[in-house]
Amino acid sequence: MLQLGLLITNRHRLLSVAAILDVFESVNSFYERASQPHFFNITLFSPDPEPGKFYGAYPMKPINEFTKQDLILVPAFGSGDVQLSITSNQCCIPWLWEQYKNGAELASFCTGAFLLAAGGLLNGKHATTHIDAAEALASNFPDIIMKSDAVVTEDKGIFTSGGATSSFHLMLYLIQRFCGKDFTLRTAKMFAIDMDREQQTYFGTFAPPQNHGDGLVNMAQQKIEKEYQEGSTIEVLIQDIPASRRNVVRRFKQAIGVTPIEYLQRTRIEAAKKLLAQTDQSVLEVMLNSGYNDLKSFRQLFKKSTGVTPKEYRDKFNIARLETGGRWNRRMSGASYLD
Repeated sequence: MLQLGLLITNRHRLLSVAAILDVFESVNSFYERASQPHFFNITLFSPDPEPGKFYGAYPMKPINEFTKQDLILVPAFGSGDVQLSITSNQCCIPWLWEQYKNGAELASFCTGAFLLAAGGLLNGKHATTHIDAAEALASNFPDIIMKSDAVVTEDKGIFTSGGATSSFHLMLYLIQRFCGKDFTLRTAKMFAIDMDREQQTYFGTFAPPQNHGDGLVNMAQQKIEKEYQEGSTIEVLIQDIPASRRNVVRRFKQAIGVTPIEYLQRTRIEAAKKLLAQTDQSVLEVMLNSGYNDLKSFRQLFKKSTGVTPKEYRDKFNIARLETGGRWNRRMSGASYLD
């Protein structure tokens, strides 16, 4: 029986914990139906040193009572201030290190990676997190080998997952590793998980900060966001900004984390994504209305940014197509796994 510890962090996302328990309890039920003992012995751990607490029907063990585990899962944090979430869970870091040094493998889901990163557990290792939090993780913890487009990473006994439903892919990865392919397929069918997802880039949204305090950069941002459709080069767009190009680039990078030309490209790609998802414009019309004038170049840049072609993106996210039900309903029913 594998000792599976679930760390109930402060400020965790309730849905993350619920999904983890649901999946691993279901795997245990598969074993039970086969008249076999449960594969996972699930124990919940609390940062609170006070004993006798429960999480639903589960008793929780304080982390100051060391109990060796084989695998420890760190759920996603809830929305809000990630730094506050890290601070409120600092006491967990020595415990995670002790478990890791004693042979436990660690797995974080979505933004749970920030806790591992804060403790130095991801230094020099490949890691991922929610696509919209990837830049923050990489910039705050530069010793990580960031794989922002990855759905799942594994490096030296530490696993991480991308955002939201990517957590299910990490759970499937762990189930296959410990229980084999048969139990993995049964779990995928039960939860209607699309097993062929290889990257999460297309889920990302470009939402650059506006409250960084640099008025000159704000001026450049507003100029780009207002005139990106005109097809102008970045040099033309920022020519009226009262500073040298080198100074604008330096301050842009410092305030936002990207250069002005990267900002322009990502603004245009974000506009294209919205048009593909919300309108029936042709790919050519989307290209022109996003500020591009070369279809081949647009397709290449779009795929580089999102991991899929414009047509594939529309197939996945166009609102009108989703409302028709066909492909969406087939995927949600899990029919593709039963063929």
